[in-house]
Amino acid sequence: MANLLIKNGSVVDGTGAKAFAADVRVRGDKITEVGANLKAAADERVVDATGCVVAPGFIESHTHFDATMWWQPDMDPLPGYGVTTVIMGNCGFTAAPVPTDPKVRDEVIGIFSFFEDIPPEPFKQLLPWDWSTWSEYKASITANLRTAANFSTYLGHIPLRLTVMGMDAWDRAATPDEIKQMCALLEDALQAGALGLSSNLMDHDGKGRSVPSLKADEAEWAALMDVLERYPATTLQFIPDTFLRLTALEKIRWINGILGNRKVRVQIAGLIPAQKFQEKQIPALMELREELRAQGKDIWAGYGHTPTASVINIRMSLIFAQSGDFVWHEIVTATSDAERERLLRDADWRARARDSWDNKLHPQGLFHMPERLILFDSENRAGPLNVRLTDFAKELGVHPSDAMAEWFLRNGLSSTIDVEPMPLVDEVITKLFADPLSVGNISDTPAHGQMFCGAGRNMLLFTTYMKERGMLTLEQAVHVQTGKLAQHFNLNEIGEIKAGKQADIAVFNLDEIAMRDMHKINDVPDGKGGHIWRWTRPAAPMRLTLVKGEPTFENGAFTGNLPGTLLSPAV
Repeated sequence: MANLLIKNGSVVDGTGAKAFAADVRVRGDKITEVGANLKAAADERVVDATGCVVAPGFIESHTHFDATMWWQPDMDPLPGYGVTTVIMGNCGFTAAPVPTDPKVRDEVIGIFSFFEDIPPEPFKQLLPWDWSTWSEYKASITANLRTAANFSTYLGHIPLRLTVMGMDAWDRAATPDEIKQMCALLEDALQAGALGLSSNLMDHDGKGRSVPSLKADEAEWAALMDVLERYPATTLQFIPDTFLRLTALEKIRWINGILGNRKVRVQIAGLIPAQKFQEKQIPALMELREELRAQGKDIWAGYGHTPTASVINIRMSLIFAQSGDFVWHEIVTATSDAERERLLRDADWRARARDSWDNKLHPQGLFHMPERLILFDSENRAGPLNVRLTDFAKELGVHPSDAMAEWFLRNGLSSTIDVEPMPLVDEVITKLFADPLSVGNISDTPAHGQMFCGAGRNMLLFTTYMKERGMLTLEQAVHVQTGKLAQHFNLNEIGEIKAGKQADIAVFNLDEIAMRDMHKINDVPDGKGGHIWRWTRPAAPMRLTLVKGEPTFENGAFTGNLPGTLLSPAV
């Protein structure tokens, strides 16, 4: 760890205050001085930041690195995008606690794997699983893991129920004794430094079953909230359904009724104000949140600043099942490529698939809008390419489902289809940027690695929203992903360029950075000695990314340093 003096930069300190010219001194893992014309000491390396912004390291507020960081500790491509902290354990999916019964533990892995499109084999083979409670999990990652960025994590409601209730967690409410056990496990986690409790009031699995957290009754929720209230620096996060079943308003009102007068910070996650899908829901949700805040509730809105664009593949994807298309999901779950090809050619399967598209999808299901599907990435370049599925179906004179089956057969089973993104509603996203109680910079990385690359989207705050549309100032674009998030999560040691803060710093030139195009990389272990692909991006790039005073990105490349550690909310 070198002592550094970052000279001649424009400091944007993460508080929302105006940029100012200053030098920043780093000694060890702390910022020790911020001021003009600082003189370098003999033991300091000088970094020339002329023409550059010097900002706090960026925080990714919604990720799923819980397992992936064990086999991808470089967290590619985050260092090249200035990211120094990731928040994980979102949506009720976490790696702790876990049941002692191996069968039920595999259920925890299977749920996480399905909903986040991450292969189950490396979960089972590359994590030590030497924990049951969250505090034991903390001890294991502290002893055994080093990463390119800091991380902070919730305890998930789904594994909490499975740990206590076993397979019954899928089917029923908890007994009073089981609720006591859940509260004890939550208390263990909060004492050990977990961010709080994350839950899921949205998802259904590949068989159409509601996730275990949707089976929790009022008594269970009230008891867990009582535990959270005893730890005022923690947060309750939950994701309601604003996508498919559209139960968000109902569920938020229900949770609020249970919350009552308890002093618990709440984050409503997963708000993405995309046209057609959510533009009617989001304003109503924002109005409800204002109503609750007027009652004195500490309610924050977690939102995405990019559309829900994705890529369809047929090897690993929840996109069919989540749309209610369990016929096409059979292709994803097929045990071999030969079986996939057989099904795609089978006349009976094709008839069932057509019927599914026409009659069985959720009202908001993606495949109701086949005009948004673009035939894009071909394994063998057979084509057609860069045309809409509906145009290809018209050319063949067949149903869009048949056309998609035919395209995969012609182009190879590793080919992918782009989903055209729905533009966001600028009026709503502008309000969310400015809202003092909003949680931005949601990326979902590294989940759904064969659907999209969430990493790098933070650059759009500078390029699209600041430079192109003028919806953000530079100071706001930094604040949204630094100090504001540190405040929400009560991570008081990060988020600002200020003496005494942790030396997590991003140095970049606004004329050099961008969200670079995605490309495939084959580096995800398949559990059989080989690898499968995921999407990633070239670096933005940063001039310098520091985590705890150590460079993780410099001179255009990842440095190989892994200084990241677990961060806990202030007590």
